[in-house]
Amino acid sequence: MDKEYTANRPELSVVMPCLNEADTLTICIEKAQRAMLAHGIEGEIIIADNGSTDGSVAIANRLGARVVHVAERGYGSALRGGIEASRGQFVIMGDADDSYDFLDIPLFVDSLREGHDLVMGCRLPAGGGTVKDGAMPTLHRWWGNPMFSAMVRSMFKAPIHDVYCGLRGFTRALYQELDLRCTGMEFATEMVIKSSLFKVRISEVPITLHPDGRKSHAPHLRTFADGWRTLRFFMLYSPRWLFLVPGATTGVLGLSAWVLALSGATFHGIRFDAHTLLFGSLFLIVGYQSILFGIFTKLFAIGEHLQPEDPRLSKVIRFITLERALLVSTGVLAIGSLLLVVAINQWRLAGFGLLDYAATMRWVVPGVTLAAIGFQTILSSLFISVLGLKHR
Repeated sequence: MDKEYTANRPELSVVMPCLNEADTLTICIEKAQRAMLAHGIEGEIIIADNGSTDGSVAIANRLGARVVHVAERGYGSALRGGIEASRGQFVIMGDADDSYDFLDIPLFVDSLREGHDLVMGCRLPAGGGTVKDGAMPTLHRWWGNPMFSAMVRSMFKAPIHDVYCGLRGFTRALYQELDLRCTGMEFATEMVIKSSLFKVRISEVPITLHPDGRKSHAPHLRTFADGWRTLRFFMLYSPRWLFLVPGATTGVLGLSAWVLALSGATFHGIRFDAHTLLFGSLFLIVGYQSILFGIFTKLFAIGEHLQPEDPRLSKVIRFITLERALLVSTGVLAIGSLLLVVAINQWRLAGFGLLDYAATMRWVVPGVTLAAIGFQTILSSLFISVLGLKHR
């Protein structure tokens, strides 16, 4: 343990967000106190109150917990306020609705002492956990949570099976490094995603989820709204899946259409000609624009410390300097313009009258496409250079 954590700075802070949790707050605080006492853990309990009006604050004060009043509403806001006011080397956060058993605290502390930076609880059987009857809505248990957990493993390589689990532990150093921004339910997923992106040491411990013990009001979760917010957050934090993969796929389809149209291919009586070329150009331009947006987003995220540095992207940027990019894009623009000049000359040779559009489009469509891509690249190169000023 660091020397700075003396008797005035406990090893552990247990942070519970609270919004009218009088039904269950007592049992949660008492379990946390019993767990720390039984295992010799020097700790404190922080109740991050988000505007309770049901006596929750009085209960926390009576039981010896420290109350931190957080004015800004939101699950993430309450947790951030509580964590930032805490003093422990380790922090364990958990909801105060008695669905999590705070007697499990030693499991998390042991893993943190072993050197892990983030210790996730897992309620789902896939990670060894248990969900008691009535503890989790059917849609959450069998679809939402497994789906989002599989996505976070696939998209961000996070070694967890329960991305939504609210009972988790982490080091204070990790929290300070992550610089979490979300104020709502996304706070929990932001922590997992950024921890994985920063390649910290993550472990998972199986726990049991119990039915919500509150009687005076319903749970704060909103199934579809919170699900959409999670999906949106996943996509915004993964430019590769939001922009690059769709853009590359669309671009390949566009190039394939170009090959078929320019070669005049015919399959089973179906001829690919000028219209195929036009659709292919649309796919190329849209796909290329999507790829550019992926690069913009990645650079912005790195510049704002939302994501760590990407060595591969940094290498590409060092190689493709602004001058090189402008040179290439100007060349592409010039080729496109030349094709358009050829098309105009064909029109001149026809006395500016009717043309064989199937033939003329073979010059016009590629010319327009290359001119548009060249111009896009010039503007994008300049914009990336601006982003790179902060990035470098």
